[in-house]
Amino acid sequence: MNVQQTIPNPLDSNPLTRTGVVYVIDDDEAVRDSLALLLKANGLKVSPHESAERFLTSLESTDLQAPSCALIDIHLGGISGIELQEKLLDLNINIPIAFITGHGDVTTAVHTLKKGACDFIQKPVKENALCDLISQMLSKAHSIQEQTTTLEQMNERFKLLTPRELDVLDRIVAGRINKQVGADLGISIKTVEAHRANIMEKLKVNRAANLVQVALKYQAAKAQRLI
Repeated sequence: MNVQQTIPNPLDSNPLTRTGVVYVIDDDEAVRDSLALLLKANGLKVSPHESAERFLTSLESTDLQAPSCALIDIHLGGISGIELQEKLLDLNINIPIAFITGHGDVTTAVHTLKKGACDFIQKPVKENALCDLISQMLSKAHSIQEQTTTLEQMNERFKLLTPRELDVLDRIVAGRINKQVGADLGISIKTVEAHRANIMEKLKVNRAANLVQVALKYQAAKAQRLI
């Protein structure tokens, strides 16, 4: 594989590259080894795989705690690159990916980008362009990881709410005042106030406006199947 080299290296200014992992999935051994060697030479941790099947199997025993991204050949034997992208989406494995191919076309590029791919690049790959892309993808992976952690914490807090507290919260979010909530549920205003206090404590919020904001974020995350 002919890799054209240019400088400076954009990875040097991104500390995430020292902890991130780049998965390289390509059934051409020469290309796979060349990419892996190039990325390792730039200080990256690389996990090469000869097929989508091998890559998916490896994920079963892989802890995706470190920021990671994937370079995928579009024309893999067996499961294709596009099919692998679909499988990752189905498995809710949200890592940034980019496609590499020597036979790219506009239609394929548009399809993969609409599905969330970060980029679609053709061989031969310029080193600086590739490193810049990897830097961007690892930064995106870090942001995804932070968002995932935040959503997981939110989900755990909402699990602490009782069915009655959820009933009260739904009405608070709908804009009902304590008197109306009490009438809806057949409970006193003081009981509503007690439930509200418990909800705020469990969700770790100290203002009514923040309570509604957190509840709306939770509902949106549930609707998008993020939690």
